[in-house]
Amino acid sequence: MTIKLMIVDDSSVVRQVMQDLLAPCTDISVIATAADPIFAMSKMRNNWPDVIVLDVEMPRMDGITFLRQIMAIRPTPVVICSSHADPNSAITMEAVAAGAVDFIRKPALGIRDFLHDSSEELVAAIRAAAQVSLPPLQWTAAQSASNERQMRMDGIGVADNVHDGARLNADAILSPPSYLDACIPHTQSIVAIGASTGGPQALEQVLNGLSEDCPGLVIVQHMPAKFTLNFAKRLHSMSAIEVKEAEHHDLVLPGRALVAPGGTHLLVMREGEQYYVEVLGGPLVNRHKPSVDVLFRSVAKAAGKNAVGIIMTGMGDDGARGMRELHDCGAATFAQDEQSSVVFGMPREAIAFGGVRVMVALENISSLIERYGN
Repeated sequence: MTIKLMIVDDSSVVRQVMQDLLAPCTDISVIATAADPIFAMSKMRNNWPDVIVLDVEMPRMDGITFLRQIMAIRPTPVVICSSHADPNSAITMEAVAAGAVDFIRKPALGIRDFLHDSSEELVAAIRAAAQVSLPPLQWTAAQSASNERQMRMDGIGVADNVHDGARLNADAILSPPSYLDACIPHTQSIVAIGASTGGPQALEQVLNGLSEDCPGLVIVQHMPAKFTLNFAKRLHSMSAIEVKEAEHHDLVLPGRALVAPGGTHLLVMREGEQYYVEVLGGPLVNRHKPSVDVLFRSVAKAAGKNAVGIIMTGMGDDGARGMRELHDCGAATFAQDEQSSVVFGMPREAIAFGGVRVMVALENISSLIERYGN
């Protein structure tokens, strides 16, 4: 299948050099280029790309705003190609939160030589992005009508359909919890959190409000592989607790939060009264790796009624079934409320699936978690 690509960059040199470099690739077709998002919108009306390569700083509309609009209208894999694409930068974190799937950092000078030298990286990023299956939007009728009006105002054609594609559930990684998992004796509480779009900023607020006496946390934030390490370091730098990217057999301890590495699944296991994690490969689950469903199911099996599950802002339904499994094993289960969610998709789906006991505002999640500390 040929990948339909759009390049959105205000530099004519970048647009032309990218087209020239990609011309020999028979599986990639540059269907359009645009100097800014407004031009891009008009061109996308009749021919929607499979992948977008997007700059950040552009006239009339910046790339992050455009990225958010695309993800709110028709989720499409976006590769950020920018001089600001540094894993430690606030702009990168914004792009990750908005849904970018990969990043290429270009220099401020010598861009032509850089693109030639990095052509293999560019091609690999485009091909990898084309394999990403973003979840279709699930809006209420009012939201759908509102988005359709906005699309027409912006000159974008309404998508007739979004291909859902085949997907695997958590059974691909581990078996479902059983009745025995609901009868685990009392141990220390463990908090499992799942988040996606809007999650990085929300998690910053939650972890910044925790004390060293809080229960151990395990976190899945949908994020590309090479960004979770710096994301965890960023959270650690602004929190009173220890935050780290999870490593195989790390212990889950009070005052510690373990963040699932991008590109792997995070599972919680128990030996006696001690929880630890396993970091595993395997297929995408609900189109994600790490998957919230996989984490939640593993916590249900390992901790049962001693667990606390929290589903936060995000697009799609990853985590809904795992939340129900936590609920059925006696865990305390919570969803971030609509008013404080950037995208209410994941909380909404978890509620609809019957796994959420209580909705909670973002500003109250830290104090909620503290209640389960020792």
